[in-house]
Amino acid sequence: MANSIIQNQTYLTFMKAKHILSYFFLLFFVIILSSCKTDKPSPLEPIYDFTKTMIDDSAMVVTAHPIASLAGYDILRQGGNAIDAAIAVQFSLAVCYPIAGNIGGGGFMVYRSSDGTIDALDYREMAPAASTSDMYLDQNGNAIAEKSQNGALAVGVPGTPAGMYEAFQKYSKLKDWKALLAPAIHSAENGFRLTFRQAGLLNKNKTKFDKYNTDPVVFNSKNWKGGDLLIQPELATTLKAIANEGPTGFYGGKVADQIVNQMKKSGGIITHEDLKNYQAIWRTPITTNYRDHKIISMPPPSSGGIALAQILGMVENFNLAEMDYHSAEHIHVVVEAERRAYADRATHLGDSDFYNVPIASLINKDYLKSRMADFNPEKASVSDSIIAGQMKESLQTTHYSIVDQEGNAVSMTTTLNGGYGSKLVVAEGGFLLNNEMDDFSAKPGTPNMFGLIGAEANKIEPGKRMLSSMTPTIVEKDGQLLLVCGTPGGSTIITSVYQTVSNVIDYGMTATEAVQSPRFHHQWLPDKLILEEVGFDSLVINALADKGHKVMKRGKIGKVEAVRFLSNGNLEGAADIRADDDVKGF
Repeated sequence: MANSIIQNQTYLTFMKAKHILSYFFLLFFVIILSSCKTDKPSPLEPIYDFTKTMIDDSAMVVTAHPIASLAGYDILRQGGNAIDAAIAVQFSLAVCYPIAGNIGGGGFMVYRSSDGTIDALDYREMAPAASTSDMYLDQNGNAIAEKSQNGALAVGVPGTPAGMYEAFQKYSKLKDWKALLAPAIHSAENGFRLTFRQAGLLNKNKTKFDKYNTDPVVFNSKNWKGGDLLIQPELATTLKAIANEGPTGFYGGKVADQIVNQMKKSGGIITHEDLKNYQAIWRTPITTNYRDHKIISMPPPSSGGIALAQILGMVENFNLAEMDYHSAEHIHVVVEAERRAYADRATHLGDSDFYNVPIASLINKDYLKSRMADFNPEKASVSDSIIAGQMKESLQTTHYSIVDQEGNAVSMTTTLNGGYGSKLVVAEGGFLLNNEMDDFSAKPGTPNMFGLIGAEANKIEPGKRMLSSMTPTIVEKDGQLLLVCGTPGGSTIITSVYQTVSNVIDYGMTATEAVQSPRFHHQWLPDKLILEEVGFDSLVINALADKGHKVMKRGKIGKVEAVRFLSNGNLEGAADIRADDDVKGF
């Protein structure tokens, strides 16, 4: 085994570009300064030994938390494949990463087997049968954000347990369902140590947990500190039911009763029939070619695969490699492509089981070339003047990337939507419920919590799945696996994945360089170019403003998890430095 682990203190030696080195030194300086503040927990994490980058020769697991990474690692060591490891990671994240890991939410998986077979699993939440298109509007027809974002009415029918069992039945090598849930059950029963970041976020949300839960819940049971042990006995009992009975242990029996009782008590509309009728769906991945690379991503009801293909297709007519990385010229081209892709997203994308999404037209190369026909290299477009093309036909999510010993790859993104979802806990079951109903268009033209605009394609309908930005992605080169990546980040997911893919293909970066590089984002509306607050040259920012871009700075954008195949046959895993993410491999 190569077993070459590069610790967080030394991985900067990988960085070749001067501006990336500067970014990391600045970021480290910011972290040191922030640790001196008394009103926030220190982001320097002594609780776990986080590994941010690793090179090894057999397998790699990159997740949002070291306990989840270890769960996937152990399953691979036991002879499981990437799917087995992904299932173990999913359930472990439900325990150790409650802000987004879940059994009460949903997600998407893109899979590529070692022989090149590709597949996509949709375990996205769906609208309950009692849903109506105007359920979040007041008497004047205005959208009430509170109803769609918090509490029981914001909850869509969860998809995670069904999705994991679908993946298990179709692709598991280990064939031992209980073994895949064992790490999560152990962590729930015996507890795990909170990082400083986790403790701070739980405390920050205490008033919301109090507001939306009439029963005591473990998440607001105390003033948390980094290193505290979080034990979740009710969640352990729920996980045991799923381990013993499969999805029936969640969608039927005692746990289903608990969910429905919680809905009745809290004003929700999910019924036993809704739970019974939920099914995860296998779909055909979105595929496109970009500079002789095959890009494999998620189809609707995720917008991620189509929007990613659109951005790549629009910038493909520009020689990015000849532009200085993160120059005003480079960022301007990409932002104009992003602006047009998000305009199309707002009008044309929704659940393809309910709306005829013109997929082929949206990713057609000639169409994408025409979308940039009015591109002005010297001047930013005004988003109000950009409309969707005419067709003929938080922010809190989590992602993990896994490659096993045989070369099978999983890119999986899962979420509760906002941080801690609806903030509502099924008290007797110990798990949080999502607030995915906010991802529908409550009213055409009214933005959701991420500022995204929707239309008829994404209106609320019973049994429909809400549009998502999740973009689990796999990249091939010459028929061989090259890159597995994805990220959380709400509306910034698509642009973060795009930048990671482009960093590797256009600028020849390692996975570590591609993941840790500073990011920018534009989503059409609101008409703002958002830059991470550290890492962009002031001269570049001024040049972008001179072109007419409305530049804003913000904190971290995305938390990318990536695995890249190297030319010597080894694997490089990269976990984002922006949070508690961790990579393990062998």
